[in-house]
Amino acid sequence: MADKKKLVLGVIGADVHAVGNKILNHAFELAGFDVTNLGVMVSQEEYIEAAQETAADAIIVSSLYGHGELDCRGLREKCDEAGLEGILLYVGGNIVVGKQPFCEVEQRFLHMGFDRAFPPGTTPETAISSLRQDLGITD
Repeated sequence: MADKKKLVLGVIGADVHAVGNKILNHAFELAGFDVTNLGVMVSQEEYIEAAQETAADAIIVSSLYGHGELDCRGLREKCDEAGLEGILLYVGGNIVVGKQPFCEVEQRFLHMGFDRAFPPGTTPETAISSLRQDLGITD
């Protein structure tokens, strides 16, 4: 299908947790998305280059090792500078160090320019539903 929405997916920073990445990749593809999976240990620049090359509709950042907040700082600004203004930015997983109220974590990521932030344990279906809503996909 030529009209499939395109996603760039990866695990940011020095994080090597691949299982969740593979689960998300599979779920997004089954839901009808065209997924470019960058795998683990992905830099901000790699996300941006892949989004440019594929004309992506969204960048999906995951992290499990707790340093996502540090790894994600400045991503929205770099996307904007690269001509990707308005691209959807999602982040999810164990994205901060320690136990913190997720409502506070979410607000920090929204303030950093992410469109949505998902806590640990979020199902792929939740992210898929949000993507469909944010990308204007109707069944």
